[in-house]
Amino acid sequence: MLLRGLGGALVVAFALIIIVPLMIVLLASLKTSPQFIQDPLGLPDSFSLANYAALFAKQPMWTYFGNSVFVTLATVAGELLVAGMVAYGIIRTGRRTGGWMFGLFAAGLMVPTQVNMIPIYQLVHQLGWSNSLIGLSLVTIAMLLPLSVFMLGGFMRTLPGELFEAGAIDGASEWRLLTRIALPLAAPYFAATACFLFVIVWNDLLFPMLLLTGKDKLTLPLAMLQFRGEFVTDYPMLLTGVVVASIPIIVVFVLLQRFFISGALAGSMKG
Repeated sequence: MLLRGLGGALVVAFALIIIVPLMIVLLASLKTSPQFIQDPLGLPDSFSLANYAALFAKQPMWTYFGNSVFVTLATVAGELLVAGMVAYGIIRTGRRTGGWMFGLFAAGLMVPTQVNMIPIYQLVHQLGWSNSLIGLSLVTIAMLLPLSVFMLGGFMRTLPGELFEAGAIDGASEWRLLTRIALPLAAPYFAATACFLFVIVWNDLLFPMLLLTGKDKLTLPLAMLQFRGEFVTDYPMLLTGVVVASIPIIVVFVLLQRFFISGALAGSMKG
């Protein structure tokens, strides 16, 4: 009984840690700047959506929103395609060689992203990909590849090897084994990885700041910096942008939560 009560208290505390900051951000987006400065944690004097209307009236938010959607979808789709084939190749290679290859990609997780900023910038500039959403997507795919291979490789190792052996005996090619056996069985794992990648790419600020220069190419996180001045920051407008930028993440998680949970549980039960 004591352990159950302690567990319930921990769940409530964890829920409050998540909910309270979200409520503060949501309420702040309904305030004016003087109201926020006077009482940043209190309720707004009146519940008005003026900040949301002003956000889209003063800034080309739909352009920024479209840029973020394009970069995120292109990156996640490309990442799953490349990482899925690499992870499949690793599990289909011998245990010794596959283990070395998996360890090589896992080692890539130990290299801080900031270490590669100057070489990446020089390479992108030489390739003519500067200020390009496609170039940004390709760079992000390459940088997230170790993480994606690590996740998908760990998931796909749980697939029964007997299925691939049976398919190979029936004369199926490796491509057919991948598309007809591995991918359907690993669909929950791909959905879980897609959720994780979506959050990372959608909220990414480092690479857009490094590679994008034109105002018409800004993504939402980078566009939010426009509300921060050298001496004054418009916090209500900034937090309004945060609320708007958070909506797609919530929608994606709601749509994919069934696959995310099933993939996570399957990995934990079989791993």
